Amino acid sequence: MRLSHDPLKTSARFDDPNIVSRAGLVPVMSLAERAGFYALARRHVAVAGKCGVNAEAKIGCLVAGMAAGADSIDDMDVLRHGAMPEVFAGVRAPSTLGSFLRSFTFGNVAQLGKVNRELLAELARRAPLLPGAETLAFVDIDSTQRRVYGHKKQGAAFGHTKISGKTVLVRGLNALAATVSTPRSAPVIAATRLRGGSANTARGAASFAAEAIGTARAAGCTGIIVARMDSGYYGAAVCQAVRRAGAFFSVTARLDAAVKAAIAAIPDGAWTPIRYPDAIWDDQLGCWASDAEVAETPYTAFASKKGQAVTARLIVRRVRDQNRPHGKGQGELFPVWRYHAVFTDSPFILVQAEAQHRDHAEVEQVFADWTDGPSVGVTILKSGVSAAQMGLPGGFWCATGVGHRPPAALSASLPT
Repeated sequence: MRLSHDPLKTSARFDDPNIVSRAGLVPVMSLAERAGFYALARRHVAVAGKCGVNAEAKIGCLVAGMAAGADSIDDMDVLRHGAMPEVFAGVRAPSTLGSFLRSFTFGNVAQLGKVNRELLAELARRAPLLPGAETLAFVDIDSTQRRVYGHKKQGAAFGHTKISGKTVLVRGLNALAATVSTPRSAPVIAATRLRGGSANTARGAASFAAEAIGTARAAGCTGIIVARMDSGYYGAAVCQAVRRAGAFFSVTARLDAAVKAAIAAIPDGAWTPIRYPDAIWDDQLGCWASDAEVAETPYTAFASKKGQAVTARLIVRRVRDQNRPHGKGQGELFPVWRYHAVFTDSPFILVQAEAQHRDHAEVEQVFADWTDGPSVGVTILKSGVSAAQMGLPGGFWCATGVGHRPPAALSASLPT
């Protein structure tokens, strides 16, 4: 048996008037309504002009369309297939939604951010999104470069990103995001911010960190909060902002001269051998690394700048460098180590604090699922529109299972 048509020239459409092509949206949008999503959008979002009328209905359509897999304005027509208009009221045409998005300013994006923060807090009250948050929670902050095309794309510029383990320049927009998680939960997106493609990693990170920690508190994280970041955020402004927000910071330290001197001063007897619970692939060594040693020392960072010195702990992990070439039959004269430093004021003991910081890598999986899902279509010419797409309730994506985690909020909120 063979196909009677060229597969590239065929397509499927749900044009039967009795078929509901996206029935899974029923519990998703039901949860949104019960959590006050539409009321929050009506209260906080005010888009100027005639295209901003009934903003809550149009935002609801955008959320539903992206949850259904739409990655462009035209794909929003998925909400009008078959009997979908019989199940959902107030469905808008793709052209209407496109005009609505093009009316957004960055002020409107900030209004969406407020909707997201309050919605996440309400979802956390209705479902066990963050079990154990009353004891310990983590806020992970990171950024990603989203490739865009076209010379008229506002804000697009070349920025560094990693592709297949290599650092390359990519023309696009830079998205800053923060997730909240606990040792017993998957992460949920707490805040997003879209920046120009050439933005420095730490640009605006201090205020963003304070905002994300505030969102975590509102979502029920009343215990210890540790903000984890990579070396791009290693600076006095971010560390001080985290402290002012009542949280602890854990940031990868750059191996500058001062940090190297502090590491060299650690005595040999201070190193504690550890074994990773799971092997980690080391790109530099080209092998699986499963053994390391850790130590810590008091350290004052950023002392060269007046009024910005921060005193905390410097936790160092060292791994044997097995990539050094030597002659056949020649043994190693002395061990050579590779060092990974973490600057933190974490209240946990050495081994716990170091292991917790390594778990910051889980934010990369969030970015991978987010890029393949809700943010895949961030390619519109106007930068305010792209920022609006990124700002559409991120916590709602995670809580309802869109992307990378089980639908905890859905399963807990369905009527019994």
